[in-house]
Order: sequence, then C-alpha cells, then structure tokens
Amino acid sequence: MTTMSMPRVAPAAEPEKAKKGRLKWIIAVVLAIVLGGVAFVLLNPTAEGEKKPVAGEVVALDPIQVNLAAGHYLRVGIALQLVDSAHEVEGSKALDAAINVFSGRQVADVSTTAQREALRTKLVEQLELAYHGDVMGLYFTEFVIQ
Repeated sequence: MTTMSMPRVAPAAEPEKAKKGRLKWIIAVVLAIVLGGVAFVLLNPTAEGEKKPVAGEVVALDPIQVNLAAGHYLRVGIALQLVDSAHEVEGSKALDAAINVFSGRQVADVSTTAQREALRTKLVEQLELAYHGDVMGLYFTEFVIQ
C-alpha cells in the first residue's frame, strides 16, 4: 500500500496575506489623513484670503447715562478700538448702539462681570455692522450703576 502524502501548504502564505491586507489598510488611512489635511487647508478661509485686522487707534467717547429699569441708571463710558486702516469715526453710532443695548435692563442684568462681557459682545457685533468693520473692539472706560 502506497501512502500518499498530502502536499502541505506553506504556513507562511496565510501571514503574508494578512500583511498585505494590513499594508493596504495603513496606506488607506495615511491617504485619508493627507487628503483631509489638504481639504482643510484649501477650504479654510483664514488660511490665505482673510487676514486678521491690525489694531489701530483707540477713540474714547464721552460717557453717557442710560436709564435702567425701576428708576436706576447706568453711566457708561466707552472707547472704540479701531482697525489700523480705519479713518476717523463719528461716535454717535456707537453711543446709539450702547443706549439700545443697555436701556431698560434690570440692575441685576448688568451687575456681574459675565453679564457685562455678554453685553459687550452684543455691542461689538452691532458696532462691526454700523462701522463696516472699522471697529474691532470696545473698552468700558466707565461703568457706574445707580
């Protein structure tokens, strides 16, 4: 009786197949990361097209009194941080915006630092629109509640 031996499959064939699969997976991940980075750079508007404004002159305006709720008032002084390319700005738009933002508020609505910062942010947004980007910031030079 002749014994027939079955040919053995080399044990190295299976791990080599797994190595090729892993290599393809690694290449795909690296390619995805590179393409994602390229897309981010191309689609990011601040990458090249938009530059951050450079701070210019600070213009202090005369303080104003604003009526709050329940017979209280707020005396607020503001200074406008202009961009470097801004020309002279007239302060009446800023004072009008400040009156609109603060008028009629409760004393409790303007008392804490966090509340003042939220109101400052709201006021700066209005000033950016009113001055077409010539104003980039706002400082309170006086803030008295009575």
